[in-house]
Amino acid sequence: MAAEVMLMNEIEAKAASMGIDLIIDFNSIQLPRGEDCGIVSDDEDVYHDDHLEFDSGFGNVIVVDNLPVVPREKFEKLEGVIRKIYSQIGVIKEDGLWMPVDPETKKTLGYCFIEYNTPQEAELAKEKTNGYKLDRAHIFSVNMFDDFDKYMRVPDEWAPPEIKPYTPGENLQKWLTDEKARDQFVIRAGTDTEVLWNDARQSKTELVYKRTYWTESFVQWSPLGTYLATVHRQGAAVWGGANTFNRLMRYAHPQVKLIDFSPGEKFLVTYSSHEPSNPRDANRVVINIFDVRTGKVMRDFKGSADEFTIGGAGGVAGVSWPVFRWGGGKEDKYFAKLGKNMISVYETETFSLIDKKSLKVENVVDFSWSPTDLILALFVPELGGGNQPARVSLVQIPSKVELRQKNLFSISDCKMYWQSNGEYLAVKADRYTKTKKSTYTGFELFRIKERDIPIEVLELDNKNDKIIAFAWEPKGHRFAVIHGDNPRPDISFYSMKSSHNLGRVSKLTTLKGKQANALFWSPGGRFIVLAGLKGFNGQLEFFNVDELETMATAEHFMATDIEWDPTGRYVATAVTSVHEMENGFNIWSFHGKLLYRILKDHFFQFLWRPRPPPFLSAEKEEEILKYLKKYSKKYDAEDQDVSMLLSEQDREKRRMLKEEWEKWISEWRRASEEEKLERQKLRDGEASDEEEEYEAKEVEVEEILDFSEEVLFEE
Repeated sequence: MAAEVMLMNEIEAKAASMGIDLIIDFNSIQLPRGEDCGIVSDDEDVYHDDHLEFDSGFGNVIVVDNLPVVPREKFEKLEGVIRKIYSQIGVIKEDGLWMPVDPETKKTLGYCFIEYNTPQEAELAKEKTNGYKLDRAHIFSVNMFDDFDKYMRVPDEWAPPEIKPYTPGENLQKWLTDEKARDQFVIRAGTDTEVLWNDARQSKTELVYKRTYWTESFVQWSPLGTYLATVHRQGAAVWGGANTFNRLMRYAHPQVKLIDFSPGEKFLVTYSSHEPSNPRDANRVVINIFDVRTGKVMRDFKGSADEFTIGGAGGVAGVSWPVFRWGGGKEDKYFAKLGKNMISVYETETFSLIDKKSLKVENVVDFSWSPTDLILALFVPELGGGNQPARVSLVQIPSKVELRQKNLFSISDCKMYWQSNGEYLAVKADRYTKTKKSTYTGFELFRIKERDIPIEVLELDNKNDKIIAFAWEPKGHRFAVIHGDNPRPDISFYSMKSSHNLGRVSKLTTLKGKQANALFWSPGGRFIVLAGLKGFNGQLEFFNVDELETMATAEHFMATDIEWDPTGRYVATAVTSVHEMENGFNIWSFHGKLLYRILKDHFFQFLWRPRPPPFLSAEKEEEILKYLKKYSKKYDAEDQDVSMLLSEQDREKRRMLKEEWEKWISEWRRASEEEKLERQKLRDGEASDEEEEYEAKEVEVEEILDFSEEVLFEE
């Protein structure tokens, strides 16, 4: 090691004397095509796919056709007009504008080539100016230079496509048929990504699939659990299979940063952001919507980051993510984007705007879809210093008919929360006091399924309490609120139903002084974890809302993430690499018993694999619950067998530990016998090793520590 350090020091000194910079940006290194230095990339097959096309080196060049044909004396004027138009979009390279001239007539040929600094600028120029009307006779036709090569490869005669024989695909839902009814989850730690079974009854995990460098940034399950998506520099990929994880499809999108599935897994949205040549310009954003099964781009959206930042900050470079929000449940029929003074709603049959125009809403700042119905809830803030009140509106899609509107006065902020079945909408409204110096919070509760959509106003007992968290019970009628300004806030539970007064919200209980700042309902409702994250250092309280009682309290120190499994049987708490110590995850039962704990250095992600909705009707589910004891006999017997197996395993483990202990004792006794004579010599012939056979005696020993002689003189 020392020799290597000395050699490196010599190299650095030599490089410094020659003016060579040894700092290498490996991301900037590109090998010639076909050269892999003997290391085959995981994405090697991408470069052999017939349907993928690569840049020919002219991706930053556009061809502008249908220009005026002018003589030499008007050449500079026309060039100046074209340069003025296209330099507003991006930086044109030096000598990057070329208009060919007919050598005989000395007139221009009616087209020109423009070379930008980046391909993104060239694409934007094509998008913005194709169809640009210079005058009545000249409407620009703009193409990418690379497109000409593509068009030249089109054969003169049509040939029918090759029909490939049908091969049945794998059962991508086979994991749902697990005999033990276990759930899967994915974790990322260091360079490894693992998919594991949660074998909670045996307090352990079971490996399904493991891969190193599987993704370059993060992984993400599709909403129904069919696919696992990975993100790479070249694009995204989805994986799945019956018994392992095979790559099912690739989606080419260079430098992709974010991805999002539609609720029904039919479409995948990918996002990338590219820095402009001019630092004063906004980032260039590219969003693609792919068909998940075919990999085909159904629609793309390109523009500056400013066009995608409306409606809040988040995602990357200030862009609110997801940019497109899906409506209509798993049918994937519609998606919408917030714009300036409008909401653009697209349908997926043609990927165009409904009625070919956006929904105009002056000063709209937020919207959200009902989870189950084609209803948009949108919020418009106050205008004119309060002269025009804020409002929340419910709009039916695709008819764009307003179903309900509520004006809100003295509003400073507003947030909307849908219940998972779309039965209720809670609007948290922060209002100014009369002095305008402070705010207080109330709730507007919409009963979506009832006639005329009645609205109820709810204020807390102390309306000045700060609202820390709000959460609906999934598939239920209750909600929880954490509120208060104290270090230990209160938690109140409410119901939208009341046995005494139907149609009125009622308070169930308030828990005083809790170390909690986050709420995590079980997917099946009834149970909730009251969690204290960040400043509360991972305090956990498992609460039964039916009985209004605490089942258990616990702590996962420094916990950063909490997630219920899709069945509501287990809870995972995790400490990710935000903290340097105690990285890993714990698995708990729904009532707060710690089942097992796994530590992982550099722990990044924990995600349960989602389950699709059951095919059983509500009546069938009620029937199963009614006769649950009959169905549970089989599983009770299995649980007993597992318990006996665990007991046997525990006994075997204790037996092995005992044998190991006895072996260790035997080894030490043998060593003691071998050294007995040596110990006897050290004790001056005393043979015994037992302390009880010795008599302790106190012996006084006089010792001269110092001696000095002094001569005294008498006067």
